[in-house]
Amino acid sequence: MRRVSFGFGLAAVVALTAVATAQRPGAGQGDVPARPPVDAPELARLGRYPVGIQRSRFVQPGQADPLQGKDRPAIASRELPLLIWYPAASAGRGTTYHTALSGEDGRDVAFDLPGLASPDRPVAAGRFPLVILAHGYGNTPEVLSWLGENLASKGYVVVAPAFRDPPISIRTDAARAGPIARRPLDIAFVTAEAQARADKREGVFAAADPTRTALIGYSMGGYGVLTVGGARLNPAMGTLSRGILTPYAADQASELRAKNLKAIVALAPAARFGDVPIWTGQGVGVVPVPTLIVVGDHDRVVGHEAVRALFTEPAPAPRYLLTFAQAGHSIALTAAPGAMRQRFWDMDWFEDAVWRKDRLLPVQTHFITAFLDRYVKGDMAKDGYLNGLTVQSDEGRWPGAPVGRVAQYSPGPPASTVWKGFQPGRAVGMSFEYRPASGWR
Repeated sequence: MRRVSFGFGLAAVVALTAVATAQRPGAGQGDVPARPPVDAPELARLGRYPVGIQRSRFVQPGQADPLQGKDRPAIASRELPLLIWYPAASAGRGTTYHTALSGEDGRDVAFDLPGLASPDRPVAAGRFPLVILAHGYGNTPEVLSWLGENLASKGYVVVAPAFRDPPISIRTDAARAGPIARRPLDIAFVTAEAQARADKREGVFAAADPTRTALIGYSMGGYGVLTVGGARLNPAMGTLSRGILTPYAADQASELRAKNLKAIVALAPAARFGDVPIWTGQGVGVVPVPTLIVVGDHDRVVGHEAVRALFTEPAPAPRYLLTFAQAGHSIALTAAPGAMRQRFWDMDWFEDAVWRKDRLLPVQTHFITAFLDRYVKGDMAKDGYLNGLTVQSDEGRWPGAPVGRVAQYSPGPPASTVWKGFQPGRAVGMSFEYRPASGWR
């Protein structure tokens, strides 16, 4: 990867090029979603670590299954397959992910995705923040590999459960109750179990620091991470979940709360289910950790205004809202692979009507990196990428900036009101808002 920046010395450019080259996948795999294009904002680039990947699974006994049982949900062991991306000590040849999403007729449509992570590589020395990455309704962890791999290259251990939702084309009450009931419960369990194994230094989890945990969720996963982060469930959620969430809404049971949580990222999070508000009282306003919310202002699935209301509620911790003008709901999945471009239903899982995916994903990666580095790693140098920005990206000005095709990142205020880390003409069609919280340290 060749990237020119007036803000980098020659040694830094050579080092970045060497890391990118070392992490290129094997021949025939093509480019990978985790590697941003040359017009991506600064913090979207890969980090210094090669990426490893392991597959595992967690099993939680005695769990209510809303998809089974007549008068009441059946009780059975809940098995959750996991993808774990982590900083590796050495690079490998990359991988190809094999996965599938539900088609319009309820049958799975299989496809492949190229990845830069290499299976079972030795883990890099050190301990790294733990990130739980939760996919949306009917998705799989593989379609979020762009983010999992990128964060692992920057020194995060990313654990992504597969929630095994029923086909999204099945529109029964029981089918809808499955993801509603299980998403927060599964995220809470996976978080606690990963932290426990990190404490015990078990396997790849030995590389994770359980005292520095972040949650990231898309769509239904966004609902899950906000709930596990402390948002109080509406008692009406008991009915939607076949009674499974009733006790958690009634007494706000502590087992639904993640411990050692430092930050939350919610990508197009579900904020209502039909006419039923998910949370009650102050809702997500009680979430005690910094929160970054991302949404498109034409999101017809979760509703832009409903998501924006999560940002505007008073809260005890900083809030950020990144909005893509004209974007819909499909902002967080990788670009559609060839097998998913034959029918509109399949392609609509992935592609936005207006935005290119190689713009949407790197912009999100840039802001997620700045946010996690700042609030999970405590890197104060990332403050300038988050705070003091012009709200409307199009209003940024760069007096004296070179004219024409130049590869130069905006230095941010006071020299420029173009968003820090964006190249000329690339900070357009977006807004970024910040709400501080008094007393947060």
